[in-house]
Amino acid sequence: MQKRMGEAVARVARKVNETVENKTDSLDLANCKLMTFPVGIYKAMRTVTEGIHRISLANNELKSITSRFITTFSQLRELNLSGNYLHRLPEEVTSLLHLQAINLSRNRFRRFPEPLAAVTTLQTIDLEENEITEVPVEKLASMTALRSLNLQANPVSPEVRLLVRPLVPFDLLLSPEKPLPEA
Repeated sequence: MQKRMGEAVARVARKVNETVENKTDSLDLANCKLMTFPVGIYKAMRTVTEGIHRISLANNELKSITSRFITTFSQLRELNLSGNYLHRLPEEVTSLLHLQAINLSRNRFRRFPEPLAAVTTLQTIDLEENEITEVPVEKLASMTALRSLNLQANPVSPEVRLLVRPLVPFDLLLSPEKPLPEA
């Protein structure tokens, strides 16, 4: 157990060092068994955070994303948080003025993360396989840059389905409605 944990820590350190040394615009910490975003990374990456445009924290065990994470990586264009245990996002997400794509699929959201509606640059939102029933239709309709919203495999209510389609000018992916059981 401790050996595996040590290997995971070493893998994270290696990936962070590669990003810093090569001055790449992305940080890939997918599949690292992270339960939180390691605080030490902020210090290790302080000289390159402004140049980071893509971060993947997919398939970890994250239960939350802190406001510090959002404000530190303020130049993000793509953020992949799929396959975690997230159920909300910090309000500071609204400060991501360059964010174009966010993947929140396979998490624990019960409602649409409303701070996203204020991110005017968002083009793609993936919320597939969550537990979302309600969607802020009016707010979504005002997101002028949005091109695609994936809500497949969510228990979206039938009323929302009826309201959303005529109001939204983007591709909306929903799972097919299940036929009502016959009496």
